[in-house]
Amino acid sequence: MTLTFKHLHKCALLAASLLLAVCATSCDDKFSDTDGQVPASISVAMPQGLENATVQSEQIAFKDVSTSRTVTFSSVKGINLPAGLYDVTYDAEVSVPTDSTPVTRHIKAYSPSVQLTQSSFTFKLDAYEDADNNDFIIQEIFFAGTLRPSGNQYNGDDYVMIYNNTDHVLYADGLSLVESKFTTVNKYDYTPDIMSQAMTVDAVYTIPGSGREHPVQPGESLLLCDTGIDHRVANEYSFDLSNADFEWYDVSTSPSHMDIDGPVPNLDKWYCYTLSYWILHNRGFKTYALARIPVDKDTYLKDYLYTYSYTMVLPSGTYPMQQQAYRLPNSWVVDAVNCSVAAKYVWNVTAPSLDRGWTHCGTIDKDMTRYFKSVRRKLLYVKDGRAYLKDTNNSTEDFNTECVPSVIEQQHSVKDIDGNKASQITWDGVTPKK
Repeated sequence: MTLTFKHLHKCALLAASLLLAVCATSCDDKFSDTDGQVPASISVAMPQGLENATVQSEQIAFKDVSTSRTVTFSSVKGINLPAGLYDVTYDAEVSVPTDSTPVTRHIKAYSPSVQLTQSSFTFKLDAYEDADNNDFIIQEIFFAGTLRPSGNQYNGDDYVMIYNNTDHVLYADGLSLVESKFTTVNKYDYTPDIMSQAMTVDAVYTIPGSGREHPVQPGESLLLCDTGIDHRVANEYSFDLSNADFEWYDVSTSPSHMDIDGPVPNLDKWYCYTLSYWILHNRGFKTYALARIPVDKDTYLKDYLYTYSYTMVLPSGTYPMQQQAYRLPNSWVVDAVNCSVAAKYVWNVTAPSLDRGWTHCGTIDKDMTRYFKSVRRKLLYVKDGRAYLKDTNNSTEDFNTECVPSVIEQQHSVKDIDGNKASQITWDGVTPKK
């Protein structure tokens, strides 16, 4: 075919358009002068111990919450943006002076839902240092549960799977599974605000042991479940948890809501808010974490009580509230996963240093599609038959959502309300095992 000047001109225009489209997503973006730009003055507070560090390179990104458009700057100085609501992410390489050669460290900061008004705006980012996790990570959370063939909800088969992603043996003795007190779908100004120092929790269950009783090899998992029984006896659409490693068991004070003590070992219950029995929030409004608590149970319950105040605003009026929960210092947390649902998500209830994102099953509140699904940590690669999983402390990036749960895959049990059974086994809910 012979190309005429007209054809060539169209091709050139198309190439230019494609180049502009690529640049819009990968280059430093600049809003036009007609967008009503607002000067933003930003300061970054260095982490403790790095106050004398010098910034070598930095990048700050603003994601418009309403449009998902992201603009990136290579400096915190000279920033102009249209007024709006932004999620702000900061990354930097800093040089730390020492007695000999300066050391390079990597710091981050994250601030969701920052409101830029129509006038000049000033705000501070609290930076934290990336830390290598040398402990267990949460591999999977099955909080949604299953349904009975009738379509009614079934309780008791929820679980959390933890994983040794390191290259050495880890001991699970003393590792605690905790749940957040606050939810990701309701935001209040809690006073005093301790989020930068601690996570607020309302359930703490700990793996028993003297320190070396429960070794877990690299690439191996432990299954912590609600009730360690064969649930197929009560619900043919469920599965068998009688071979789980541990269960959380509660001595209920309510005769009409009694827990079942299965045949698997019990976790040591340090504290839980409920007077009956604990289940994972089946719509995914809570945050779950693993922690190493360096004090004994009695000391923790005596010294780490947290009393806080907030104001609840309802159509019927404004109500000052005061409640209590337990604080868990961030330095004790080894992994955290914020869960929510897109239609209701408001904020994360942990500091960004613990988790900068969130994951989900379902997109709306009470989504019927969430049942028989879990969130599973993404596979990075497989080497010598073992999986290496993704762990960036950002659950949005680290987890696959709405997966067939691994236990359902392994047992080829029912995977949906239609009674279809799982046939494929995967590493992470997406990548098939060959």
